[in-house]
Amino acid sequence: MSNIKLVVGLGNPGEKYAKTRHNAGFWFLEQLTPVTSFSFNKTFNGEIADAHIGQHKCYLFKPTTFMNLSGDAVQRVMQFYKITAPEMLVAHDELDFPAGTCRLKKDGGHGGHNGLRDIINKTGNANFMRLRIGIDHPGHASQVAHYVLKSPGLADKTRIDNALIEACNAFNVLLSDGFDAAVQQLHQR
Repeated sequence: MSNIKLVVGLGNPGEKYAKTRHNAGFWFLEQLTPVTSFSFNKTFNGEIADAHIGQHKCYLFKPTTFMNLSGDAVQRVMQFYKITAPEMLVAHDELDFPAGTCRLKKDGGHGGHNGLRDIINKTGNANFMRLRIGIDHPGHASQVAHYVLKSPGLADKTRIDNALIEACNAFNVLLSDGFDAAVQQLHQR
């Protein structure tokens, strides 16, 4: 059984960014919505939901401080609910994976991801789980900022949506059977 108490989905607020690749973390939390019964409320510079998934209770959080400033909002939620870094999963877009690939990871650095960088800097801890949602790479580092702030094409969006369904299934396994079982399920595809 997992000790996850907080699931953070990273993205940018507002309609302008809702369909952009950088919002893959938000998409993951939204994919959980039909499976569970919860609604998001605005607080802590974000939107938070008290979710009951099976026998497990956790908070789902979408910071609305923009990606590069996610750490302040995440730190406030962690402090208020007395949640430690190992009790948190952060879902985020991942340039290093093809669109349609999701992977779980424990700990590590930010890998150049500004949302992760800010969370690590503000909380002083990188010891949390990540759900890395592949969005593919534009091919050159100079194109990354423009690329993540654009919508994926239909084929990539379909691959990402299908991967998010698999990620939700793996998340349920994570909660009930732990990290290793969830990795085994998610990484086999």
